[in-house]
Amino acid sequence: MDRIILHVDMNAFFAAVEQQSNPALRGKPIVVVGSAARTVILTASYEARAFGIKTGMRVFEARRLCPQLIQVPVSNRLYAHVSAEIMKILADYTPLVQVFSIDEAFLDISGSLGLFTTPQRIAYLIKSRIKTRFGLTCSIGIAPNKLLAKLASEMKKPDGLTVIMPELVPDILRDLPVGDLCGIGRQTSRQLALLGIITCGQLAAFPQEILRRKFGMVGDQLLRMAQGIDDSPVVAAADEGQVKSIGHSTTLAQDLSDRSAISVVLLQLAEMVGRRSRRYALAGRTLTLTVRYADFTTFTRQQKQPRPLTLSGDIYLAALKILDAIVLEQPVRLLGISLSGWDEAVQQLSLFNGNERELRLTAAMDSVNNKLGDFTVTFASLLYKLDKGSHVISPAWRPEGVRHIDMS
Repeated sequence: MDRIILHVDMNAFFAAVEQQSNPALRGKPIVVVGSAARTVILTASYEARAFGIKTGMRVFEARRLCPQLIQVPVSNRLYAHVSAEIMKILADYTPLVQVFSIDEAFLDISGSLGLFTTPQRIAYLIKSRIKTRFGLTCSIGIAPNKLLAKLASEMKKPDGLTVIMPELVPDILRDLPVGDLCGIGRQTSRQLALLGIITCGQLAAFPQEILRRKFGMVGDQLLRMAQGIDDSPVVAAADEGQVKSIGHSTTLAQDLSDRSAISVVLLQLAEMVGRRSRRYALAGRTLTLTVRYADFTTFTRQQKQPRPLTLSGDIYLAALKILDAIVLEQPVRLLGISLSGWDEAVQQLSLFNGNERELRLTAAMDSVNNKLGDFTVTFASLLYKLDKGSHVISPAWRPEGVRHIDMS
């Protein structure tokens, strides 16, 4: 192989961490949920998966399959801590570690074989250290690129190790459903199916011109993926560059129709987004509001702002303006706010465009909350009204930097 890439995927991570933390849960069907009755299943233990329970399933559906199912509330801080420690272990084998999510990472070990002799030895060392320290298992894929390494890690679970050699790629991909490749989601799979494309082999042999007409330049990328080609590098955190957006969302403790109650949640989210943006001296011109109805219908509304935002009050007012333009057809289950479109040219100046008193108060609030935790000091309108819904760890979470979120 010109490159040797490892993909490390922790097995049933949230559930496995809970079972290690509480021996009474070991060997039993458990699911981790954001809150007792409001969110879908985040992770199911392998004992629960034996009953057909899957991530994303609603709890009442899971209980039909397994009446003895045990619900465990999410422990974000614990998972974040364990994940960060695991990433430190991975960094002992190469500086090129790309955190893909809280329970996944890519490693480029092309330059590490002089120390560790073989890719398999590195994989077994990683598995052994994680198992010894945390009692957790992981599946590892080894391949010439990230696309195939991730595919390999999915092939044997739990606690698997799979190597895809370059000469085996055509045989492996020929009958593989296109949706099994990372980066081809349900919508794209459906569009490909309309063209009669079900497998990677069919996609690899499909006329490139037709794919381009249907998908634009993405069509070229789909064709390369079907052939097992992926030139994307493993990018360490220090080299990732500026984050594209900062956002927070919450599944509400109960469905809301009252706009005044919804506005309180928006203020809470605006403060969370604002504090993170100020911590990294970022100010954004684009605000996005995400709304999910009780029936899980989800939509976003985006609005460009006349000036870059970083103060929580300004973010809140911008979100409220977007909300006021929406006719809510159902009670709201989830709300989210994200800030993007960084205006670097006026980034620092934007911090001083507001009222001096407001700026000083904001700086003081940030200082206290950064030391003592979210909402230790907050707006009077949030006192006793903080939404206790579910704040699920975003797939964009990172153990450090702008994407790191302090877990409560």
